[in-house]
Amino acid sequence: CASLYAAREFMEIIATIALVTALSKCMGELGSDRLLMEPMSKIMKTPARTWWLLGITMFLFSLFLWPSPSVALVGAIMIPFAIRAGLSPLAAAMAMNLFGHGFALSYDVVIQGAPAISAAAAGISAADILSQAGPVFLTMGIVTVLAAFILNRSSMSEPVRIAEHARISGKDRFDESNPAATQDDSIKEHPISGPNDADEPAQAPESRRAARIMAVCIPAAFLLDIISMLALDLNGTDATSVVSGTAVLLMCLGAVLGFGKQSPEKVTQYLTDGFLFAIRIFAPVIVIGAFFFLGGSGISQILGRDFGNGILNDWALWLAAKTPLNPYIAAAFQLFIGCLTGLDGSGFSGLPLTGALAQTFGAATQASVPILAALGQIGAIFVGGGTIVPWGLIPVAAICNVNPVELARKNLAPVLTGLFAAFLAACFMLL
Repeated sequence: CASLYAAREFMEIIATIALVTALSKCMGELGSDRLLMEPMSKIMKTPARTWWLLGITMFLFSLFLWPSPSVALVGAIMIPFAIRAGLSPLAAAMAMNLFGHGFALSYDVVIQGAPAISAAAAGISAADILSQAGPVFLTMGIVTVLAAFILNRSSMSEPVRIAEHARISGKDRFDESNPAATQDDSIKEHPISGPNDADEPAQAPESRRAARIMAVCIPAAFLLDIISMLALDLNGTDATSVVSGTAVLLMCLGAVLGFGKQSPEKVTQYLTDGFLFAIRIFAPVIVIGAFFFLGGSGISQILGRDFGNGILNDWALWLAAKTPLNPYIAAAFQLFIGCLTGLDGSGFSGLPLTGALAQTFGAATQASVPILAALGQIGAIFVGGGTIVPWGLIPVAAICNVNPVELARKNLAPVLTGLFAAFLAACFMLL
């Protein structure tokens, strides 16, 4: 019963992630992703500028398409440009990783996957977390990327070898048939070619026209979504529904424009790939979340109204009576537990726990539940989402052809700096 309850709570966000992943598949097959990002190459002149452009591009794509699909879309197209601008592969991997799997995935203000899981376990709305704890998320992200840039600015560039102007060989990258691959996917050898290579496969006129149309429609549609959300004050499930509906309409439009009579088969293929990806990500989250819904307010829905308080609530009230628990200690606990749950390399598996504990500690100390939930979410995503544990860094490390252990070592100092800054920001807000 608890698993069914958790699945019902998470189903909307599972469907949203599946649909935006399906859209990313359509973009990759049509080539509209290349058209969207190619203008960036014209202003990638210095390693420092290239680092910021690569990171911001990854951040924007991750907000709307999630980081895992964006790794293949952004990396395969922009990494050759970045290398030719003199940016080292390790610095490029850091930019993609910290902006995408760190900043964008922890904040997740558009798709709202992470806030939805935290909010469901905490008994609040995702809009409460995003609005009340927004400064904590921004502090974490901005401080982390600034620390990464400052600490590594002197080592970002490397000489561009002549052979790299023609071809960047010996690169590992993802199987492009599955751009939403995660660290469990197999990695195959494949050279990353520049966008002007002579051996780039030729596209049919219909495909080129469809790619151009989609390259215009996709940013315009999502920009319209943002304007609509602001104008109509849409948030939470309403905002998520707008994003998922836009994604599925754009995917169907791309399939019709690019494949004509074959579009029904293509739509089915994209949806299948998208839901396979979403279910693989959320399968453990559903089971783990079931236990923590029993610990929080969900217990009355699962076991009946005779059970008014969750198991974790009783535990926290006992702990508050026996120990000097206050909002600041609770905030430290939340951040530490979030980081601890992320060590398995799956940032989302710990969110039901941190969300339930936020409700628990908030009730025990009268602290802000959204801020406590945000701290746990930040710790779980930045550690487990793929920034400082090597087994969670394989996607970015593979497409940039760098050692994941070395990438984790480079990310460690900026992420720890960001976590400390986020904790201080949360403490000021809890005053």
